Amino acid sequence: MKIKGSVVFVTGASRGLGLAFAREAVARGAAKVYAGVRNPAAFDKPGIVPVMLDVTDPASVAAAAEMAKDVTVLVNNAGIAEITGSPFSDLAEDHARRIFETNYYGVMRVTRAFEPRLPNDGRGAIVNVLSDVTWRTVPMLAPYSASKAAAWSYTNNIRAQLKERGISVVGLHVGFVDTDLTKAFDVPKASPRDVVSQTYDALEAGESEVLADAGSKALKRTLSLAVPGYIDPEVLAGQ
Repeated sequence: MKIKGSVVFVTGASRGLGLAFAREAVARGAAKVYAGVRNPAAFDKPGIVPVMLDVTDPASVAAAAEMAKDVTVLVNNAGIAEITGSPFSDLAEDHARRIFETNYYGVMRVTRAFEPRLPNDGRGAIVNVLSDVTWRTVPMLAPYSASKAAAWSYTNNIRAQLKERGISVVGLHVGFVDTDLTKAFDVPKASPRDVVSQTYDALEAGESEVLADAGSKALKRTLSLAVPGYIDPEVLAGQ
């Protein structure tokens, strides 16, 4: 399938990686690009149609799917992250519920609403933005990591379910991306444009997974080891 001529809907598209997905779709010649945002009145980007969307609100999700009936490519980008401090923190359970509501249940809601409308002729696709913390051990991000691990499992299951309909499902794994969300972290960061370009290239090539930075690639290589990187982070030093 090709992004050119497709109709793309990106959740969480007001800024950062989501906005990069929307802009790149326009640049690649998409027939129409929808941006799922919380405040459409404040969104004014050339060639992109803003749609009110709160992925934690079933009514909002249903209304967005009803408005954008012509979508052929869905990009589930909306997500939140919080530093819990410790998996044993008194706040960890509340953080987990709030994060899962967006990062896991939000993906489920949006996918369920749009899936019946996706075409069965090879033009239909779903891209789920995941994370390297699916496999990386970061105790202060334990609830966030769990939500992305759950979303990864969901992504793999819907890929199998939708294969017979000819709908592609791509999982994007990446670490820190250079956006407003990560500006306080002094760590190596991937370029949003590069991440998006890799993802759309993979989708057009018929691939199912994107490892968009060196860290994600290194982590994935350890998964088949007797002691993988998620058990002993020191293993990554040899990757």
